[in-house]
Amino acid sequence: MVAGTLEAVGASALWLAAGLRRVADPGPAALPGGSDPGEADPLGDLAGACLEGLAGVAAMEARLAAVKVHLAAGFAAAEEAMTPPEASAQDRTVRRMSVTAEVACALTVSEGSAERLLVESAKLTSDLPLALGALGSGTISWQHGRIMCDETEGLSPEAAAAFEAHFLDPDAPNPARGCPAGELTTARFRAKARYWRERHHQVSIEKRHHKCVKDRRLEYAPDRDGMAWLSAYLPADQAAGIWNRTTAAARALQGPSETRTLTQLRVDAFAGWLLGPAPGVGGATDDPPTDSARAGDVPARGTPAAGLLVGDVPSPAAQVLVTVPVFSLLGLSEEPATLDGHGPIPPSMARRLVADGATSFHRVLVDPRDGAPLEIGSASYRLTKPMRQWLRLRDAKCTFPNCNNHSLDNDADHILAWADGGGTGVANLGQPCPKHHRLKHSTQWRPVGATRDNPPGWISPMGRSYPAEYQDWEPPTWPEPPPGQDSRELPPGWQDWLEPPNLQEPPHVQDWREPSLVQDWPEPPGWSDGPDGFDGFNDRSGLSWYQGRESVETPEDLDGVGTPMAFGVPEPPLPVDPWPYWSSIAA
Repeated sequence: MVAGTLEAVGASALWLAAGLRRVADPGPAALPGGSDPGEADPLGDLAGACLEGLAGVAAMEARLAAVKVHLAAGFAAAEEAMTPPEASAQDRTVRRMSVTAEVACALTVSEGSAERLLVESAKLTSDLPLALGALGSGTISWQHGRIMCDETEGLSPEAAAAFEAHFLDPDAPNPARGCPAGELTTARFRAKARYWRERHHQVSIEKRHHKCVKDRRLEYAPDRDGMAWLSAYLPADQAAGIWNRTTAAARALQGPSETRTLTQLRVDAFAGWLLGPAPGVGGATDDPPTDSARAGDVPARGTPAAGLLVGDVPSPAAQVLVTVPVFSLLGLSEEPATLDGHGPIPPSMARRLVADGATSFHRVLVDPRDGAPLEIGSASYRLTKPMRQWLRLRDAKCTFPNCNNHSLDNDADHILAWADGGGTGVANLGQPCPKHHRLKHSTQWRPVGATRDNPPGWISPMGRSYPAEYQDWEPPTWPEPPPGQDSRELPPGWQDWLEPPNLQEPPHVQDWREPSLVQDWPEPPGWSDGPDGFDGFNDRSGLSWYQGRESVETPEDLDGVGTPMAFGVPEPPLPVDPWPYWSSIAA
C-alpha cells in the first residue's frame, strides 16, 4: 500500500509541476486547442490554474500524511518485534519511550506530539482501514483522519467500523448524505462525527452526562493588556441558552448609531447582566482610577472599551429548538435528543426543556424509514414563524459551505429572487448568515438545488460546485419490551387500528390524501370524532385532523398540512405513535 501511495504522490507532483509551468508562463501554449487568442481570458485562466493547484497541493499533503502514518506504524512495529518475549513491563515501557524519542528527534517535534502520531498511526493501520485508504487517495485530510481517531476512542471495533463506513462508504447501510466528509472543514466534520458517536456509543449519553456534569466549573485566566479570559464548562442546554440570549440582546442593540461590533455587544450584554446596574466607567484615559471606579464596572458608551449599562440590555426569551424522540420524551428509551446549534443531548435534559421552558410545542412528523422530519404540526400556522422553524429543522445553520453560524436570526432569503419569478415556498428559501447573505447579493456566489427537505448547495464565481451539507437523520429507536412481554401485545380493540397500511407510497403521501381515499381504519375504543358537523378524518396518531386548505398565510409547498384539533381524546397506549419525533421551542 505504501508503494501505491508513493506512486500517487509522484503522479500528483508531475501534475502540479505542469500546472506551475502554466501559471509561470500563461502564453499561447496554455490556450485550449483551437482557441482564439483574442477571446482568451489570461487572468481567468491564471486564477483557475492557481485554484486547481491549491486543491492539488492539499491532496498531495494528504497522501504524504498517509505515507508518514505507514512509516511511523512500521517503525513502531519493527521495534516491538525486536523486543524479547521475556522482557518485563518496565523494559517494554523504556523501549516505548525510546521509540517515541527517536520519532520526536527525527521529525523535530515534542515527544508528546510524537507519541500521539504513533498512537494515531497504529489506530489508522489496524482499526480504521477505510480512513487510511481515503487519506492515501487524498479524499480526506490528515486532520480529518485525526478526528476519526478521536471520535472512535472508546467505541467497540464494530462501532468504529460502522463509523468510518458511514462517512466513507457510499454503499454502507446508512451512509452520510450530502457533502462528502473530505469537503467539510474539520470543525463541521467533527460536529457530524460527534453526533454519530453520541447516538451509537455503547454507553448511553444519559450515563455519560451524569458523570461529566460533576466536572462543571468556571475558570478565570489573566491575559495581557489588562484583559482576561472567563470560560465555563456546563451543561449544553445552559450554555446554548446563555449564548442565544446574549446574541439576541446584541442584535437588538445594533443600529445606525451603534459603533460596537456584534462580538463586543454580546460580551457587554453578558457583563451587564452579571455585574448589575453599576455606573459606567470610561475606557482608556490619562486620569488614574478613583475609588468610585469599582473593579468589574462596565465601561460606558462612546469609549474605546465601550460597555453597557444593565438597564440598557434587553432580556429576550431566546428560543432553542429541541428535537426529541417521543420514547425518550416519555422516558421509555435513552436515545439522545438534538439541541439546535449544539447536537445530541441527554433525554432527561430535553424533557426538562420541554416541561419547564416550552412556549410553543410543535409536532414534527418523521419518516419512520430514515428519521427525517416530514412536516411541522400546524397548531398556530403563520407565514413567518413556521417557515423559519422548518428552515431551522432543514438547514440547522447557515447553508454556505462549511459556515458554522447557528444564529437564530439568520436571514431568510429567496434563492431565486421574487423579482425574477421566484416563489415564496420553502424550496426557494435559504437562511444564510448576514455575512454570506451579503456575499450572495454582492458577488457571483449563488445557492442552487434546494428542495423542501434539503438545503441548497453553492456555486462559486470560479464555477466550482459545493454540495449541500445534509443532516444525518436516522431511523428512530423503539424501546425494548419488558422481559416476558411481546411488544405487539396491545389492549383489546387496538390491533386492527394499528395494522400498518400498504407502504407502496411514502407514509406522508398516504396520510394527506383526500378523506375519501384514505383507508377505512377501524375506530379504537373510546374514540371521539370531535364536535358535530366537523368534516374531518382520523389518523393513526390519536388526533383528529382536517384537510388543509390553500391559504395566503402558508408557504406554497407547505399547503395541505392539516391542523391538529384535539377534543379530549385519550392518549393511546404505547407503542402506537408512528411518528416518533417531536420538536419544541423552549426558552
